Amino acid sequence: MKTIHLLMLGLIFTGLCLNTAQGHGNIHNVEEAAHENEDKLVILWTSDDPYLAERMVLMYGHAAKTAGWFEEVTLIIWGPSAKLAAENQPVREKLFQMQEDGVQIEACVVCADAYEVTQALQELGFDVKPMGRPLSDYLKAGIKVLTF
Repeated sequence: MKTIHLLMLGLIFTGLCLNTAQGHGNIHNVEEAAHENEDKLVILWTSDDPYLAERMVLMYGHAAKTAGWFEEVTLIIWGPSAKLAAENQPVREKLFQMQEDGVQIEACVVCADAYEVTQALQELGFDVKPMGRPLSDYLKAGIKVLTF
């Protein structure tokens, strides 16, 4: 009976050691991912307010890239911002400038379809696609996501 108890204790100890080692491995991987993604910014733009767009979302997003505050900047057009991006000429011009300066612009196809602006956003050269998975991936990767 004593042998069985010692054997069980040994197995439990071994299991704890393995779980602890795996846990440290996961922490290390999370730390590596966080370090790898510390210079990436995703801006999730959902508002149809043109003043917010021009005076905050697009202004900061553009400066974050051109001033070197972040190496990679991605702007996601989601919800009502899809209609504004497709139809407002000053906003469109700013988006073009941002794209020329290296900001990646993505748009939610479901939202664009809802506002009937998918073709317009595609013609502007934006990456129009399902965005639920990419946004989830950005969040899971520890990338900074700023929402407006």
